[in-house]
Amino acid sequence: MFELAIVPQSVLDVFESILQFWQGITGSWGMAIILLTFTIRLLILPLTFSSVKSMQKMQVLQPEIKKLQERYKDDKQRMQQEMMKFYKEREVNPLASCLPILLQIPFFIALFELLRSKSFQRDIEGEESFLFIPDLAENLTGEPAVLAVMIVLYVVTQLIAGLITSIGGDKNQKRIMLALPFVFVIFIINFEAGLIVYWITTNVWTIGQQLVVRKLYPRPDLLASDSEEDAKPPPARGKPKSPSAKPAATTAAVAAGKAGGGPNGGRPKAPPGSPRKKKKRSGRRR
Repeated sequence: MFELAIVPQSVLDVFESILQFWQGITGSWGMAIILLTFTIRLLILPLTFSSVKSMQKMQVLQPEIKKLQERYKDDKQRMQQEMMKFYKEREVNPLASCLPILLQIPFFIALFELLRSKSFQRDIEGEESFLFIPDLAENLTGEPAVLAVMIVLYVVTQLIAGLITSIGGDKNQKRIMLALPFVFVIFIINFEAGLIVYWITTNVWTIGQQLVVRKLYPRPDLLASDSEEDAKPPPARGKPKSPSAKPAATTAAVAAGKAGGGPNGGRPKAPPGSPRKKKKRSGRRR
C-alpha cells in the first residue's frame, strides 16, 4: 500500500490490518484509531511493567550513583566507566524506561504515513468526520475552533501524563515534562486530525496506566517509610505510671502509721527501763 524505509513493511501491514479490523467492527475510523492505540499499548504493556521495575531499582540505587558521580566529578571518562561497571554489577539498565516510548515511534510514523496516503483517503471517503472533527485525514488549520479544542485536550492530557509519570523524579525532569507539551504544539498544528486523536488517546492511556502501576508497584521510598512506621512500637494506653509512685505510697503509709495508725495511737512509747514516779498523797497519816 505504501512504503516507509524506517518501518518494515510487515509492521505496516499489521498496523493497517488492525486499523481496518476495528473500523469494520465500529464503523468509525475515529474509533478505529482509538482502539488501535489501545491495541498498541496492550502489546507493549509487559515491557512497560519491566521498565517500571528497572526505574524503581534505579531509585533505590540513586544514593550510590550520586556518590560515584561525586567521587569522579573531575574525570568524566572515568565516571562513565565506573557507572557502566556499577550498572552491570547491579543488573540494571538505565535506558529500560525509554523502551516503551521508543517502541511507539514506528507505530506513530506508520499512522502518520497512513493518514497521508491516497488509498486511506479513498477508504474514508464519506466517513471522514468523527465527533466534532470534520476530517480525520486533514489538518485542522482551516478549522481554528476545532484546532483550539484539540490543542487544549492534547496539552492538558500530556501535562497530566507527564507529571504523574515524573512523580518522585528530580526538578529538572519535571520542568522538561511541563515544557514539552507546549513545544510540541508547534508541530501538531500541521498534523492530521487523526494523528492528534492518536496522541490524545495515548496520553489518556498513560494516565490510567500510571495509576494502576502506582497501586501494583509502590515507590521504594514509600515502602521504606511504611516499614519504618510499622517498626515503631505502639503508643502506651492510659497515663504512664510514675516510677516514684510506689515509694511515695510507702512513705505516705509510714507517715500515716506514725500519725495514729499504729497500736499506740500515735503516742510515743516510754523507754523500757524508766521507772514510773509515784504520786504523793495529800493529807496527814492517821
